[in-house]
Amino acid sequence: MARPPNRTKLKPKDASDGVRSTPSGRRETLSPSIVQILDSKGVLTSKSAPLSEALMLEGLRAMLLGRRFDERCVNLQRRGLMVTLAPGIGQEACSVGSAMALERRTDWFVPQYREAAGQLFYGLPLAQAFLWHMGSPLGFLIPPGLRMLPFQAAVAGQIPHAVGLAWGLALQKKPGVVVVHFGEGATSQGDFHESANLAGVMKAPVIFFCQNNYWAISTPSKLQTASTTFAEKARAYGFPGVQVDGNDLLAVYQVTSDAIKRARSGLGPTLIEAITYRLGMHTTADDGSRCEPPGMRDAWRLKDPLIRLQLYLKQCGVWTEKLGTQMEQEIASELDRAWQSAQAEPSASLAESLSHVFAEMTPRLRSQIEANLEKP
Repeated sequence: MARPPNRTKLKPKDASDGVRSTPSGRRETLSPSIVQILDSKGVLTSKSAPLSEALMLEGLRAMLLGRRFDERCVNLQRRGLMVTLAPGIGQEACSVGSAMALERRTDWFVPQYREAAGQLFYGLPLAQAFLWHMGSPLGFLIPPGLRMLPFQAAVAGQIPHAVGLAWGLALQKKPGVVVVHFGEGATSQGDFHESANLAGVMKAPVIFFCQNNYWAISTPSKLQTASTTFAEKARAYGFPGVQVDGNDLLAVYQVTSDAIKRARSGLGPTLIEAITYRLGMHTTADDGSRCEPPGMRDAWRLKDPLIRLQLYLKQCGVWTEKLGTQMEQEIASELDRAWQSAQAEPSASLAESLSHVFAEMTPRLRSQIEANLEKP
């Protein structure tokens, strides 16, 4: 299948450094409290990088795969081949950087619905990722041994599960930690506050990873909270909060690694607020341009996390146009094969779909299946 013609081209641009745009369109200096290692021009702002060049290249490929997957899915949804979806275009460094900091043998990655790049990096099969956007129950079955919870459509619904999982690991004296992703809009939900309170009291080994992309559907962050930052909400629950440049893969990795060390040593949770922006739509069911100030996305495209890392690796002599072309071709082929595999799966029956709602079939669900079978 041909690659979507409207995909974002990864070409370096003149990036404004140390600046971020607010929902009002105002540009302001990046706060010193926001952790950054690689600026938008691909220049290190610290003495050294926390990842080797080989691992950076691995992270870049994972982000590129996530973006091309999201772009492909948007294209397929517009053709009526997929259900409504929420692409993570522009936010790939958040999910990939945090996933890179985890230990796959012991740790858990818990997504919301915009973390495809991190999920694919952590081990979710590409065909299965396609299946979840096709509405197939097979898309929500996590392969054995993969420490990941399923895609979650209900805002903040996965946060109590993640805290319970982390608390369970602590009670069993297992070394695992949990990273749970959500958007800043989720911090207005009771599920977030109840979970944060319990995690703080029990010192559960969980990292609350808040992707602040400035918009909860059409509600700007300034109308989402009266707090100066989302990170400072952690103080009420007795654990630290930190802000990080969410478009900086290296900074996300470092901050998450530090939080994981803290959790693994028994000191409890950390709330990470990653400052980022959604370069695509909130979902395929709405139009962000109706609420975003003119030029907002264009300003944030200058801080694209993929381009930023490309620029740095190019300076290191690792990234070349030839390598980029090769990587694009490989990813396009992977997507083609995975999509063909997903299409080959038979559609699930009603009984098959309802069998995954609870561990054991409830009488009510069973009666619904029986009633459906009686219809001509």
